[in-house]
Amino acid sequence: MKTFARPPGIRRDARVAAALGAVAVLAAACGSQTAAGSPAGPGSGASKPGSSSLTITVAASRHANPRRWTLTCGPEGDHGTHPQPALACAALARAKEPFAPVRIGVMCSMIYGGPQIASITGTWDGTRVAATYSRVNGCQVQRWDKIGKVLGPINPGGPMIPAPG
Repeated sequence: MKTFARPPGIRRDARVAAALGAVAVLAAACGSQTAAGSPAGPGSGASKPGSSSLTITVAASRHANPRRWTLTCGPEGDHGTHPQPALACAALARAKEPFAPVRIGVMCSMIYGGPQIASITGTWDGTRVAATYSRVNGCQVQRWDKIGKVLGPINPGGPMIPAPG
């Protein structure tokens, strides 16, 4: 059996510490999301957004007819064609980075949540936003659920319950 000598100047415990540090950095990255164009100001936390006007499009599947709503959130009140504008505005105000995509390189469970798709475009707290949503894996389902009140009630679809259309 052949034995290998450690490289000069590198101790085994230093290599183990470096490997553990890399694992800690990767684990910390799994829970964070950032995106260019996502608001980082008052509208991304629990405070009431200032100037917000959104168009929300939701479809039960790629081939289904989409539903479209408008949503205006602001100090003068929450309104639009959305079925529950006050709940939708509150959900967006509470969500951390509601329009941020899943970061590239994040590991997601491959659990399919259904064929639903959605998009939100417009202005949130003075910042232009354009975001798309789906339920194709665990990260996307979590992102959808974070603002579920905004996307409205929809047939969950999935493999056991076919989506209409």
